[in-house]
Amino acid sequence: MSQPVWFITGVSNGFGLLLTLRALKAGHRVIGSLRNKATRTDVVHEIEAAGGEVMEMDMTESQESIHRKIKSVGRIDYLINNAGYAIFCCLEQMSEKEVNAQISTNVFGPIYAMQAALEGMRARRSGLIVNISSIAAKDPLPTSALYAASKAALEAASESLAKEVAGFGISVLIVNPGAFRTNFLGQLQLSENPMPDDYKGGLVGSVIHKFADADGKQAGDPDKGIERIFEIVTGEGMAGELKGKVLRLVLGEDAITRMKRNNDEFIHDFTVGEKVALSTAFD
Repeated sequence: MSQPVWFITGVSNGFGLLLTLRALKAGHRVIGSLRNKATRTDVVHEIEAAGGEVMEMDMTESQESIHRKIKSVGRIDYLINNAGYAIFCCLEQMSEKEVNAQISTNVFGPIYAMQAALEGMRARRSGLIVNISSIAAKDPLPTSALYAASKAALEAASESLAKEVAGFGISVLIVNPGAFRTNFLGQLQLSENPMPDDYKGGLVGSVIHKFADADGKQAGDPDKGIERIFEIVTGEGMAGELKGKVLRLVLGEDAITRMKRNNDEFIHDFTVGEKVALSTAFD
């Protein structure tokens, strides 16, 4: 392959910015998107100084707008759907605006981005789509109902898409990071609506405080996390041997622990309910 072309959404910080700089260091072409270049001129300058390109694109834009912007790039070998955010609060508390923004950013935007990139990938019979999910999609905690739901929806779409495009030489990868020491928790967003008093002194209030206290103490090293992603995308290094062989990459000891616990609970429910499930056929 000639110089690979990456399109990475959400490059203003965290995994998006680090992965952009890592791919540029390898000599690849990278186009990154963020919502507003004027508010992150430092990031824009850093990426451009490293040889990258930055485009303004909000993941809540229309399907037509996202399609137009992504298709203007031309060939895209690797689409990395990284942009996303979370509002932490109880489900009962979220406003209609917050629900719509959460789903639009974390589900609709990535779907539109995939649609835009797929046409060219299908024509070339090659390409890779990486959707950055979260361990929350498989093990939702209190306070993250809509965030977890949005990531679970993205994962379901990814699993279906992987089957649809496998025959075209296109692969899909879901990444489930645990807690990494990025600014994700530092940008913790709470609902614009007040939390009902019943939740404040209970589990929901406690979890929000724990998230705030955990900022800067996460066990995951973001540089190592993005290195594993870079490796599996390019087929190099430790994770390179997994390229094309797995649909999912779980990152972090905490994510592994939570994923195993969730799988055990699923197997329990599946097993004890099997007799009931089989009782529903016509006699």
